Amino acid sequence: MAEPADQIHARAVAAGPGGRLPNPDFVTWESFPFEVVDGALVPKVLAAPTDEAPRKGEGGQDCFLCADEVPGVIWTNERWRVKHLERSGLPMVLMLEPIEHLDLPDLDDDLAGELGRITVWLSRIMERLPNVERVHVNRWGDGSAHLHVWFLARPTGLPNLRGTFATLWDDILPPGPEDVWREDLATVARKLATHDGRAQV
Repeated sequence: MAEPADQIHARAVAAGPGGRLPNPDFVTWESFPFEVVDGALVPKVLAAPTDEAPRKGEGGQDCFLCADEVPGVIWTNERWRVKHLERSGLPMVLMLEPIEHLDLPDLDDDLAGELGRITVWLSRIMERLPNVERVHVNRWGDGSAHLHVWFLARPTGLPNLRGTFATLWDDILPPGPEDVWREDLATVARKLATHDGRAQV
């Protein structure tokens, strides 16, 4: 189903005065690389090297992704799960995670092969949703030691959202209609289950 570009555009324009949306929270993050100096947007001065802070769940301790109940799960098999994040500016943002506490370098060859297959299945299914042009697949891993791979659906017909900027626009745009979002989640889960595993929505 997926919301078409003209509806996303109308929703965004209506959300702010003159069509300009409010700044997202990430502009206040320490890691945000820009600041305004004398009216110009410039890169921040690079901070001096320092010790890295431990990630959440380092060593498998207090890992929220290892909890018995993980919210938002739409599909599982014996070793992997796919979950949705909260409804946001893009049509859909999903995460693929191993059920066992593993990071990317920890995967054996069998799990690495499964990661590749599920990534292709999931990307193919999401890109066949009407009005989804591309799916961006990302892994950062600076916040959590439990592997989580992002799948971000970019809508067709909105050139501002192309490339890496889609990640930023996901936090800038207001969320789309809940019924459309839920229908798309159910479609993805159902089609993924035709390859393997079980739909959970």
